Amino acid sequence: MISEQPRAEAVIDLGAVRANVARLRSLVAPAHVMVVVKADGYGHGMLQIATAARAAGATWLGVAVLEEAVRLRVGGDTGRILTWLAVPGEAYDEAVRAGIDVTASSCWQLADIVAATGRVGQVARLQLKVDTGLSRNGAPPDQWPELVQSARTAQDAGQVRLTGVWSHLACADEPGNPSVRAQEAVFRDALAAVEANGMAPGLRHLANSAGALTLRSSHFDLVRCGLASYGLSPIPQVSSAAQLGLRSAMTLRGRLAAVKRVPAGSGVSYGHTHTTPEATTLGLIPLGYADGVPRQVSNRAQVWVTGSRRPLVGSVCMDQCVVDLGDSAASPGDEVVLFGPGDSGEPTAQEWAEAADTISYEIVSRIGCRVVRRYDGGG
Repeated sequence: MISEQPRAEAVIDLGAVRANVARLRSLVAPAHVMVVVKADGYGHGMLQIATAARAAGATWLGVAVLEEAVRLRVGGDTGRILTWLAVPGEAYDEAVRAGIDVTASSCWQLADIVAATGRVGQVARLQLKVDTGLSRNGAPPDQWPELVQSARTAQDAGQVRLTGVWSHLACADEPGNPSVRAQEAVFRDALAAVEANGMAPGLRHLANSAGALTLRSSHFDLVRCGLASYGLSPIPQVSSAAQLGLRSAMTLRGRLAAVKRVPAGSGVSYGHTHTTPEATTLGLIPLGYADGVPRQVSNRAQVWVTGSRRPLVGSVCMDQCVVDLGDSAASPGDEVVLFGPGDSGEPTAQEWAEAADTISYEIVSRIGCRVVRRYDGGG
């Protein structure tokens, strides 16, 4: 029998998500907002976040891969959904049948989409992606004319309907980086090539969360907001989430599995990377790197327990980690908050990211399936 109080849980504040999306809408209007819910909603729960985002006025949802998009449809979402990442030979049939907007970044990808339209007997909703300087997904500028011409041929044949043209920024989290303006110029050239080929580009979108918050000229018709929708700052070196009017939606917490008093000179966890300088009390938290706690935070991060911040000590293990409680009174079952909005003084996901030499995206999206998700803030 599973306890009504889980050993560890990620509490997701859906009210915060709705408020974040509403805030972003107000900042980027008249552009529309796409909330990106890939990777199970950045670890928050894709379907629950999708519902909250729609309630707050998000006109689009974005996901990376086809099965994520189809899962949204099966889960009851009837709005506009965009997906973009595939390898050769993937079957687009179900996505086309479900009216999901699919992306072509190459002629082979467009050919796979067109093949699906023949099997399904339905016109595909198509978007084209150009690589404006990220050197990742998207057609390079020298291949863009061929892709645009192929899309025009497919549209004339009644196989696809172009609904959008887009790209992705590399350094939008560094306001003033010259690459941002350079990418915007390449994007405008790509749009002109589409129009010169006799097609309306549909929705034009370039900005991610950082671009949405720092560069109005990049907004075009739609902005794609991932991290900011979850209440985390995509530009932490410039503005905190609170300064941006955003609130973190995830609180990660667990319950102490053991509490023990140890003498000075006690080695803690694998490799004894920490030795207690004096007699102290240690608490065992039943969360480890298999649950998404980065091993890099060993001896670097803090948690909130017994009304104060206390350090993690020793190496983070697969299923557990250790907190030095000092002389605080604690018992097995007491709550430990690893990170949250910071309201009570607990660390934030951004602080954990800094402790792990990473970004807050990774901290929240890597929380594993053993961690129970609980949703607050209404349906």
